[in-house]
Amino acid sequence: MSRQPAALHGTSALEDLRGQASALDAADPLAAHRERFVLPDGVVYLDGNSLGALPAAVPEALADAAHRQWGQGLIGSWNEHGWWRAPLRVGDTIGHLLGAAPGQTVTGDSTSVHLFNSLTAAARLRPARRLLLTDPGHFPTDMYIADSVARLLDLEVLRVAVDDLPRCLAARGHEVAVAGYSPVDYRTGELHDMAAVTRAVQEAGALMLWDLCHAAGALPVRLDDLGVDLAVGCGYKFLSGGPGAPAFLYVARRHQDAFDQPLTGWNGHADPFALSGAYIPARGVERARIGTPPILSLLALEAALTAFEGVGMEQVRAKSLSLTGFFMDCADTLLDGLGFTVVTPRQAHRRGSQVALRHAEAYPLVRALAARGVIGDMRAPDLLRFGVNALYVSHHDVLTAVRQLREALIREEHRDPRHRQRAAVT
Repeated sequence: MSRQPAALHGTSALEDLRGQASALDAADPLAAHRERFVLPDGVVYLDGNSLGALPAAVPEALADAAHRQWGQGLIGSWNEHGWWRAPLRVGDTIGHLLGAAPGQTVTGDSTSVHLFNSLTAAARLRPARRLLLTDPGHFPTDMYIADSVARLLDLEVLRVAVDDLPRCLAARGHEVAVAGYSPVDYRTGELHDMAAVTRAVQEAGALMLWDLCHAAGALPVRLDDLGVDLAVGCGYKFLSGGPGAPAFLYVARRHQDAFDQPLTGWNGHADPFALSGAYIPARGVERARIGTPPILSLLALEAALTAFEGVGMEQVRAKSLSLTGFFMDCADTLLDGLGFTVVTPRQAHRRGSQVALRHAEAYPLVRALAARGVIGDMRAPDLLRFGVNALYVSHHDVLTAVRQLREALIREEHRDPRHRQRAAVT
């Protein structure tokens, strides 16, 4: 974007954007799905890449789980209401969205726990190899866990950017046990080529582990078609499972018999209620279970996933690209000369479901924008992030967000001391 004096090029530009938004929303096949969510009046919510909005089915499901299943059924609900099988049942529902056949995905525990288990198990599947690859731009948890697994197993960790993977694999591919990457950069929204990366890693004889936190529920992943080995992801972003929703783990069927994870809890035992003193792993993906699952959160996630019923991930992807592309068009027109730079790739095949803008005053601008009823977030040091969930965000929402951002900056609302004071969560 240029840095010319900030002046909107007449009302015609804004009217043209309004017309585009109306036309795009009128033609949107997913518009009615907005009713599947509970959204506050007067709020534009563009932070679904951190915490998805509340699906309308969740409050009733939680009330039933608490009052009837727990309150009346008590411990009998483990059998009567299917609590025991819930991690596998919900796992298969998520797996369907990820292009995974049944019996390969399990839910429960956190993303961090699943990352630790899957990286360790992957390294054990390649015991003669001592190198673990991860992205220097990865979300910090992924890097922390990679370092922890390396200390545990006496491995070497190399932080290699996706663009540098071919050179690294050509030189040291024979040493690599597992490569752990995310298809979407959590800061910029850049989308990497999962097929090409998976193929390159596996041709070197290593295993491919994907962190799908910013991809699950936002775009087609096609785990089985791509031949992915392992994948993890959270349930609270685009899947809208609620704060702290259980995460998921995908283990390709071909690896399940040899999958040897470090945290061997009783739920993953072949016969958990025999209460044996020796651990014997269950068959299939059930061995990836660990401890007693958080049933209330798990049932909330299960209810949240009903928002995807009757929706194809290709539809979600098409609308997501329309929304993010329109966001960039609005930014080009309305934010020109105001010090913003679009850092998310403009090519459709290279972006996920968010738009990131760089600005020196990112944090106070996000706070000022929230005061105007538009919720996004920021990532240090200078990125404003706007995540779009295609099931409930409209093109008019996008236009409103950019207009309000312009007004907040022009009126210098970000200079208010209230907006400059850092909160615990940014």
